[in-house]
Amino acid sequence: MKKLAVLLFIVWSCESPTPTAQDIVDKAIETSGTQKLNDATASFIFRDIRYTYNSENRKYAYTRIQTDSLGNEVKDVLTNQGLVRFINGQKSDISEEKRTAYTSSVNSVIYFAFLPKSLNDDAVNKSLEGTIEIDGKNYYKIKVTFDVEGGGEDFDDIFYYWFDAEDYSMDYLAYSYVEEDEGRGLRFRVAYNSRKVNGVTVQDYKNLKPKIKDSVPLEEIDQAYLDGKLTELSLIELKNMSISY
Repeated sequence: MKKLAVLLFIVWSCESPTPTAQDIVDKAIETSGTQKLNDATASFIFRDIRYTYNSENRKYAYTRIQTDSLGNEVKDVLTNQGLVRFINGQKSDISEEKRTAYTSSVNSVIYFAFLPKSLNDDAVNKSLEGTIEIDGKNYYKIKVTFDVEGGGEDFDDIFYYWFDAEDYSMDYLAYSYVEEDEGRGLRFRVAYNSRKVNGVTVQDYKNLKPKIKDSVPLEEIDQAYLDGKLTELSLIELKNMSISY
């Protein structure tokens, strides 16, 4: 009987190898349908600001359209060639410092809106950090860092993603960031209102932070969430999402 149990364990182990970080991300992207965004257009509203997305043949154009305090239409257009700002349809001269800031903010909104699509970008480094049970479900925990080359202005940021071990949904994410006036901060996001828009998974998030600053290491933030050591900061809601091919 003992030999049979050992044999069954060996067979099960051979049939159920631990997936690599790349395997998990590939499956998550496939399940989410976000690979369809490689050649697609999309638009949505985030915090009363309209964003558009266009990608075709590895060329992209992201726009952010808002109205300033004087009633002017301000449109930022980010492409492979960089960012250009228009005010009431006229190109506006901006400093390189502002161009860098606008580029980062536009790119950040698009990045988060269509995760996990970007986790296979060339500058991304992925590692499987184990598994954890959250709210009765088992999750793969993936750590993501970025190369300096191609990693953008915030290449030194660190991200974690939690993928359901059964259906590969991305239900949680966390990251560290550095602000000049605040130092290093942490955020933990909990997905909700997951829905399909023309075959692509779109999610909203509850945005949480540690109750006590600098009290939680980023790599332990999932346990801090389970222990009730995080507090809700804001909601990340994508409204009026449309996607076409």
